[in-house]
Amino acid sequence: MELRHLRSFVTVVEEANFTRAAARLHLAQPGVSAQVRQLEKELGQPLLDRSGRTVTLTEAGEAILPHARAALAAVDAMRETADEFAGLLRGRVRLGSLLGAPPEVFDLAGVLADFHDAYPGVEFSLTEDTSDRLLTAVRHGTLDMALASLADERPLPGVALQVLLDEPLVGVVAAGDPLHGADAVPLTALRDRPLITLPSGTGVRAVLERACAEAGFEPPVAFEASAPQALFPLAARGFGVAVLPAGIARRSGPGLGTFALTDPTPRARVALARPAAGPAGPAARAFLDHLSASLPARLRTVTGAPLSRTRPSG
Repeated sequence: MELRHLRSFVTVVEEANFTRAAARLHLAQPGVSAQVRQLEKELGQPLLDRSGRTVTLTEAGEAILPHARAALAAVDAMRETADEFAGLLRGRVRLGSLLGAPPEVFDLAGVLADFHDAYPGVEFSLTEDTSDRLLTAVRHGTLDMALASLADERPLPGVALQVLLDEPLVGVVAAGDPLHGADAVPLTALRDRPLITLPSGTGVRAVLERACAEAGFEPPVAFEASAPQALFPLAARGFGVAVLPAGIARRSGPGLGTFALTDPTPRARVALARPAAGPAGPAARAFLDHLSASLPARLRTVTGAPLSRTRPSG
């Protein structure tokens, strides 16, 4: 039994198609088909059902697939360990980032560039998604680590967290709005106002909903956008009150007013999440160490700075 046969089998399963699997493996499609058939011959069982429009697993294939993946993972780990002893670091790091993470705050590109200079053999895949999905992926091991916003203070099973940013949510309104010019307003003042905020599944939205529930009302969300910066034009045109973290609010455009929220004060928290047992491979472990050390130094947090009541138009 050869590893290339196992790799072809697993890739065909993941792509559900021989042609796509061949392209991913940089092989000819007949060659991939021949390798899978050879594996089936050695095992004495059909592993794939080729009768439909997509390739599916047989009952025997479903039972064998986890063992094939484990064998390939073990070989990859052996190679990574050997490279590590030889002074080479190779492998792939699966990194997640919350949607719309401001590059000027987290500077992920700079962190990646510094690490790549030291370890050019490491490859990266970067996934942007809602924080709920990112944390689930970290917990299930499909991401090695992720920057995610947190909905509450409760610990997450199977996930370790390093809090990087902790700041209040604030309101942003256009000139002429009744709340423009206020230093702070109680959260209940937003009860009957259309709100502009991030979508469900994000930590900011969950924090806002929980704080409003504590104040006795459901937030009347009229507009939502995945990128925080997209909220400013909506607020500037008078569509409602934008609610977002203070650090991002301070980057709003001319003419917008910013005020603190009180009674209660919802807070946005961003953390570096990783599996509680740590990333699986040496490349991911090395990058986690680099990321943990680099991000706090690079974060341009404005927590604790006074809120500017108005953005001058001139």
